[in-house]
Amino acid sequence: MLRFYNTLTKKEEIFKPINKKRVGFYSCGPTVYDYDHIGHAWKYFNDDVLKRVLLYNGYNVKHVMNITDVGHLVSDADEGEDKLEKGARREGKTPKEIADFYTKVYLENRKKINLLEPDVICKATDHIKEMVELNQKLIKKGVAYETDDALYFDVTKFSKYGRLSGNTLGKLKAGARIEINPNKKHPYDFALWMKAVGKHESHAMVWNSPWGKGFPGWHIECSAMSMKYLGESFDIHTGGEDNIFPHHECEIAQSESATGKKFVNYWVHTRFLMVEGEKMSKSLKNFFRIQDIEKKGFNPLALRYLFLTTHYRSNLNFTWNSLKAARSALDNLYEMITDIKSEKNKKDFKKEAKAYHKNFLNFINDDLNVPQALALAWETLKDENLDNQEKYNLLLDFDKVFGLGLKNLKEAEIPEKIKTLVEQREKYRQKKDFKKADEIRKEIEEMGFGLEDTSEETKVKPL
Repeated sequence: MLRFYNTLTKKEEIFKPINKKRVGFYSCGPTVYDYDHIGHAWKYFNDDVLKRVLLYNGYNVKHVMNITDVGHLVSDADEGEDKLEKGARREGKTPKEIADFYTKVYLENRKKINLLEPDVICKATDHIKEMVELNQKLIKKGVAYETDDALYFDVTKFSKYGRLSGNTLGKLKAGARIEINPNKKHPYDFALWMKAVGKHESHAMVWNSPWGKGFPGWHIECSAMSMKYLGESFDIHTGGEDNIFPHHECEIAQSESATGKKFVNYWVHTRFLMVEGEKMSKSLKNFFRIQDIEKKGFNPLALRYLFLTTHYRSNLNFTWNSLKAARSALDNLYEMITDIKSEKNKKDFKKEAKAYHKNFLNFINDDLNVPQALALAWETLKDENLDNQEKYNLLLDFDKVFGLGLKNLKEAEIPEKIKTLVEQREKYRQKKDFKKADEIRKEIEEMGFGLEDTSEETKVKPL
């Protein structure tokens, strides 16, 4: 049985969907004001693994992901400017131009690490009507109030506030994390709608509403969009650990206040990605994007392989050496799969193969333990009791979760320039000019290919 850790209950639970074989799955998407980085990729990868495991278990998954293109301010406390406007000012473009450009980059990056596409990708700016309607419900329920600068949610009216994060109102102290806003009844009340007045008077993206021109608060966006496509109650909501508070805490408060129903049954959060043991930061010059990975000659799927080696509830520590090791392991895996694919053994599955399949299912269903499942894949390849066809079929089956593209794997094409250099190197070796031969080897390696000399030939493969 599939089970995973539920942030809401603070324990692992057996997954029981609301509908027997249909799963409603909402994942927090990007705020598209700048390039997404490998920390974002790590979070979206874990969403992808969860989705693949659900599909592997035979569930019909409806996956909804949002694109935040308005309303996400630079501070958790409804302070500062809109991140989209910040990006627009930085690049001398309109917020829409910024959102369109970085949405395109983000979607391209998803493909590079082989993420399954959501069934619904919804932009915040396309759902203003739903947000206004949800806010009106909250006013009717008596949990929202209007001030000169915004429409706020009254956190004191929701007794379960803090259940997800542990940040109950009794523990929170005004001024400890947020600036005091005299317009709020409680310091942790949050904005449902920001009015285009005061510091937001010149906000470039505004819509008409019953509270005047303005724009939606960040939290209301996810509630409105998730409930539109998945219903007032659904199964799974994912995010990074930094989303737990205040974002997801606020989502629960406003959604359950509006409907009187439980919002989400299972909350799944990914831990942070670290770089050389430190938080990723532009100031530390350890801020990397998938494009930076590619510039250094890495296949983005090597990054996906690296992700597979760490559990989603552990901090992934990214280093260039670990990525090199992942690339080497992935290349070896590709080479072994290519070798056994060429052999046409077609024996029936033995009990050993069935046991590997059972163990694989047990691992992925044990709180999405893909590192253990990956180790099992290597055991499968090395097992002399299995023939190559059994190994190949098992690895293709496992790859439904791994997502490493094993089914479409082809032998790497060696560029003509590399072939020419290999021939030149061989001539120098025959002349025993090993110094020149080593220089050519280094040149080939700098171009992303490695050499393996055997008694019969020199093999070339991507690094």
